[in-house]
Amino acid sequence: MVEVRVLTLEHFDPSFELPFYATPGAAGADIRASIPEKKSLTVKPGERVLVPTGLSLEIPLGYEVQVRPRSGLSLKSPLLIVNSPGTIDCDYRGEVNIIVGNFGREDYVIEHGLRVAQLVLSPVLQTKFIKAQALGTTQRGAGGFGSTGTK
Repeated sequence: MVEVRVLTLEHFDPSFELPFYATPGAAGADIRASIPEKKSLTVKPGERVLVPTGLSLEIPLGYEVQVRPRSGLSLKSPLLIVNSPGTIDCDYRGEVNIIVGNFGREDYVIEHGLRVAQLVLSPVLQTKFIKAQALGTTQRGAGGFGSTGTK
């Protein structure tokens, strides 16, 4: 098991747990909105907002934390994590904020304490990009965006 150190910030609600796995087999750890002064955030249709969590992470070198939507929230509300999966790099030490968009037709209120996203720790391999004069050929070639068909 890999450890990630968590710093609680001034507006982190001490009644909240740190990111947690809802079940023993869960891949993602739920993270809550920790809004200063325990207020709520109203997200207008088509708007994107940063939802504060009151947490900063120390992720080990060679890993990232991916921010992903919670499926129930995506199904039962108009909210989506708009840069899913978002990446928290191992050298970032600022607050984890979740970028949330309202894809509905009405305002949506994010309440303090809402389990707004899930975090997944993933290994990262960096690569060396090398300029080439040509690339090897494949059957697919440059075909993309549906070029392989739909059925």
